[in-house]
Order: sequence, then structure tokens, then C-alpha cells
Amino acid sequence: MIFHGCFTGASGGGARCEKACNPRLGNLAHGRVLRTDTACGTGAPEPYCAYAEAADRSCEPPACSRCSSARAALAHPPAAMADSPFRRPRTWWQSAQNALRETIRLDLEAAFYFTHLILVFKSPRPAAMVLERSQDFGKTWRPYKYFAANCSATFGLEDDVARKGAACTSRYSSPFPCTGGEVIYRALSPPYAAEDPYSAEAQKQLKITNLRVQLLKRQGCPCRTEGLQAKPPQLLHFAVYDFIVKGSCFCNGHADHCVPVAGFRPVKAAGIFHVVHGKCMCKHNTAGSHCQHCAPLYNDQPWQAADGKTGAPKECQSCKCNGHADTCHFDMDAWLASGNRSGGICDNCQHNTEGQHCQRCKLGFYRDLRKPFSAPDACKSCACHPVGSATLPLGPRTFCDPSNGDCPCKPGVAGPRCDRCLLGYWGFGPYGCRPCDCARRCDPLTGDCLSGSADVDWHHEVPPFQPVLNDSEPAWGWEDEQGFSALRHSGKCECKEQVLGNPKVFCGMKYTYVIKTKILSAHDKGSHAEVNVKIKKVLKSTKLKILRGKRTLYPESWTNRGCTCPILNPGLEYLVAGHEDVRTGRLVVNMKSFVQQWKSALGRKVLEILKQDCN
Repeated sequence: MIFHGCFTGASGGGARCEKACNPRLGNLAHGRVLRTDTACGTGAPEPYCAYAEAADRSCEPPACSRCSSARAALAHPPAAMADSPFRRPRTWWQSAQNALRETIRLDLEAAFYFTHLILVFKSPRPAAMVLERSQDFGKTWRPYKYFAANCSATFGLEDDVARKGAACTSRYSSPFPCTGGEVIYRALSPPYAAEDPYSAEAQKQLKITNLRVQLLKRQGCPCRTEGLQAKPPQLLHFAVYDFIVKGSCFCNGHADHCVPVAGFRPVKAAGIFHVVHGKCMCKHNTAGSHCQHCAPLYNDQPWQAADGKTGAPKECQSCKCNGHADTCHFDMDAWLASGNRSGGICDNCQHNTEGQHCQRCKLGFYRDLRKPFSAPDACKSCACHPVGSATLPLGPRTFCDPSNGDCPCKPGVAGPRCDRCLLGYWGFGPYGCRPCDCARRCDPLTGDCLSGSADVDWHHEVPPFQPVLNDSEPAWGWEDEQGFSALRHSGKCECKEQVLGNPKVFCGMKYTYVIKTKILSAHDKGSHAEVNVKIKKVLKSTKLKILRGKRTLYPESWTNRGCTCPILNPGLEYLVAGHEDVRTGRLVVNMKSFVQQWKSALGRKVLEILKQDCN
């Protein structure tokens, strides 16, 4: 039968329990208390006689004696049904004479798997009885099987002798033999014989916390009395030699060994050395008294019982927590979103990590690339300067780039920690650093111009803040006023420049100013950029008065890298053709402007176009 093959085959395959497995079977009554309504001789000694029949069913001489619970040699308590049938085969329990009905009950300390029951009677078997089980520690009961000499008359049920699988049977209700008669019940009899023993349907049939036999009708031994000089009156009673409840620890196919449930103390009985215990020692990454859920860090997939038909263990799968969590839980939404591949959510990520799989550093920490991410110190605390660092839109705190620890700096501030002014800036403070008011470098503390410097203040580039995040993670957005310096080197910018070709195209742009200028410095003002220049020659001006000397250009076009277009690199001279903003008095530079590095030939060519073609 599949059930027995699964149990014996799996447990016999070794302690590794690589496939579906189950602890070995035993008698669940061993080491536990059997309870009955009565026992003979409890109040006072009781006489009794027991009859047996010969081969021709004639009565043999009766065996008469007295029953007394006060004397061990004459006592017949319920515990006698659960001692060793091999070492003490002739001990039995016997009911009181006045007990028309009786109950034998086994209460278990946990849920167990029940496979079959064997009752060996000393008295004639009952004319009617019922076997019942509870799965909720005696709160509710359901019948396993009805037993009666006449099923329809006694219980109104069909007899399984006539209809296979019926709830009642007459097989075990004959009074013969008058002693030693058996009652046998198999829990996986049809229609349950083909079930996977770990399936939900099989568990409804096999799992028990209590077992109860109700003995409903006594019957005497109907042997023939020929030859007996006088037959003493039969004093009817129930008497049972053995109450054998075969079963095992209930482990859902995930254990082959069990230990005592906390607080359970086996009852000692003569000849009993093996007790079936109720707490599973779980395998397959499962946990619980019955291996009924996954171990704390193995909840990446739904828990399943092992498959008793195929032997598939259905192990629990580990969550991917990168070594930063001790437990995880299964989340159905995550499971469905992943296409039924992964549903584990790591609990209480440690070591300054966060995320479903503790896969990234928390805000305020960054990844130390010198260490594996599973290391406890893989996430380092950001070291952003509290004054020079900019605040993210996500909240009032300052956070660094989680990929390398670089901090977002305020305008004019430089350094990985944003702790100093850029060259050409001074006055490190809550608003960043201010540009020097001279073409030369200035003192970073006072702003005083430094003599001996070049005419141009070269600015060190600040790398753009572009955190390296997983594709699934949201990127941080920056408000304009929280960006970096607008100016970048040409290698970092991608701008489409105007090309001097057809003079009609140049004239068609209707430029209102054309100048030769030298770029001194560029500044991020938050909402716009300003480029300080020194105008060396005015080729054209319209409404604004443009003089040689220092002036400011206002770039309007920005790239996604934070660059100004067209590109204006400090220290170089350019020919710039653009448009005047008369309302604000500004010289505007945008993507329509013509900007090329100054060459004398270019200057002559443009001046010629302005005089001959644009008039």
C-alpha cells in the first residue's frame, strides 16, 4: 500500500531524509494513559466467569475468579491494554459488571498520524461499537467506522460486506471466538488507499489528537452447554487484552525522527521500551512541531508538504538576503509579481542595508567597493560636511551617492565631502561659496584677490552626481537649485554647435550682437548659469550698448548632464553671435547662437558676411 511504502521506504533510506520521509511507526498507546469509564473491582471485589468454546463450539468449563483493584494480582486496569503483548500477553482490562456501555479513550499530547487499530478482546466482541477520532484535542469528534452484527438495524447504515467502502461493517461483531477475537481498522482503507499520505485530503483522514472506542452492546458466549452438569449464570462484561494504535509522528514528510513534546513524560509500563514522540526534528529547511512551515530564512517560496507518491521532498527555498538578515517572510504579492519565482521579503535588514533582499545601502550610507556586499561593514556611513552639502528633495537630511560616497555639494563647493570652496570661489558657508570678484584667484577665506595669478581662473570640474542604482530602484531627482556647477569640460558635454556655412543662413538668424570674447569663469546661480567674460572686440551690436571689458553672458540651454550649450570653456577665446534681451539688458547664449573658438580668419569671414550679405 502506498502509505506504508512511503513510511518504511523513506525512513529506511538513511537519516539524511533526502526525499519525502517519515518517522517509524509504533504503538501510540505505549507510554500514554488509556482511560475507561469503569474498571472491575474498583469499589469492592467482583466475581466473574469467562467462557471459551471448543472446536465444535461446545462450552468448555468456565474460568471463574474475582477482580479487585486493591490487589495487583487480581486487578485489571486500563493500563493492562497498553503493556507489552509479548512480554505480558495475558493481562487485560475488564469493565465493571454493571457497565452496559463503555468507552476506551486515548488522549495524545500533539497531532499524530494514525494508520490502524487492533483490538484483541478477552470477552466476546461487542455486538455494536463505534471508532471515533478528534483532531482538535477532544472538542469535536468524527466517526471512523461503525461495527455491528446488523448494521442496518443498529445504525441504519449499509454493511461494507455488501457494499465496499460503507461506513459500517459486520466483520468483527460475531461473539465467536468467545475469547481472543480481534477488531481491526485501517485508516487508509478504500476509498483512501491511493491517497498521498501528506495531502490535505489524507490528513483529514489520518491526523488525530484523540482516539475513542465506544463499546455499545455487550454479548455473552453462545457456546453449547451439552455435557456441563450446571452452567453458572454469565456475568456480562467487556474485557480487552490489547489496544494497539499504530501511528507515527506527524511531520508532513519532512522528518524521520521525533523527540518528546515539551512537558510530556511517558508513562512507564512493563516491557515498553519504545515510545512514539510528537515533536519532529525537521529536514528540508522546514520548521515547527510538525514541520508545518519553512525555517526562518527559507521563505522564498510557499511552504509545501512533501509528496508521498513521488517522493519529492518539496524543500523550502532560502531567501536572498545577502547575509544581512536572520529571517524572512513569504509575501504573495511579491511572489505573483515575480512570476511565481521569488516571494521572500527579508526581515529587519542589518548592517545598514535595506530592500526586499537587503540588496542596497540605506540612505545615508554608501557601498564600500573594496569589500564584498555580504560583508557586515560593506555599507559605510556618509561623511558629508553639514555646511557644504546640499539637501536632497527626499527630505531634510543630506545623503551621499550610495555607489561611491560622494556628497552633493552646494554651489561653488568642492571635494568628496563638500568641505571646501572650488578654486575661484570663497566664503565657505550655509549658501555655498561665492565667486571671486576678480579674474584672478582669490583668498578662499576673505575673497581678496591674489596677485601673480593668471588672467583666467581655471575651475576644477566637479563630477556630476549620478548614483549607480539597480534598474528597479528609483533614481534621485535634483531640483535646479541643488545641482552642481553648470560648466563642464567639452569631453563631458554633448552640444550641437552652429556651423558657419551659407552666409544667407547666418544672416537669417538675425543675430543682434557679435563679439570676440575671452571666457573668465562660469557660475551656477541655481535657476540659471552666468559666464563672466572679457569682451575684446565688438563686431556688431544693436540696441544694447556693448563695450570692451568685463561682461556677463547668460546661457539658456542646458543638457541632461548639467552643461551649458554652446560650450564655453574658461581660458579660451570665442567668436560669439547671439541675441540681446533688451528688457533685462542681458546678452543671451543659446542653441541658436553661433559660437566657435576664435581664429583671425574666422573673424575676418564673419565681418565680411556682416558687411556684404546681412545689409
